[in-house]
Amino acid sequence: MNRANWFTASPDGAKALTGLHHFVTTGTALSPKLIHLVFLRVSQINGCAHCIDIHTRDLIKTGMSVDTVVLVPVWHEVTYLFTEQERAALAWAEEVTEVGETHASDEAYAKASAIFSEKDLVDLTLTIAAMNAINRMGISFRLKPRARADV
Repeated sequence: MNRANWFTASPDGAKALTGLHHFVTTGTALSPKLIHLVFLRVSQINGCAHCIDIHTRDLIKTGMSVDTVVLVPVWHEVTYLFTEQERAALAWAEEVTEVGETHASDEAYAKASAIFSEKDLVDLTLTIAAMNAINRMGISFRLKPRARADV
């Protein structure tokens, strides 16, 4: 079934959401690699094929090896592949994305705030919130990934 193109059906809504995306990718002190790592992990949790495709490619462009990118879903098992800041961002991304279950616990907040300044933690949380919103739009309206079937 074809679904609405949410960009054309609600251009003001799309503009608002892309404005938040633009802010988190250009208006924060967070590195592009960290932002795309968080975008990828959030998208994996939510199951957004379009965003997983995009942010996997974006991470590789930042210099992250394919060997590391493919292990993002199991980063807890290969912590040596990620910096302390990346591990803290991944943990907070999971906590916030699964907020219905975790309620953004005080323990998780304390761990994240030990690594990030107050502003960076707010900006990281905005990054997580932006990707969660974009995932919900992408999944709901079936945005297609760029990946093509091997022939």
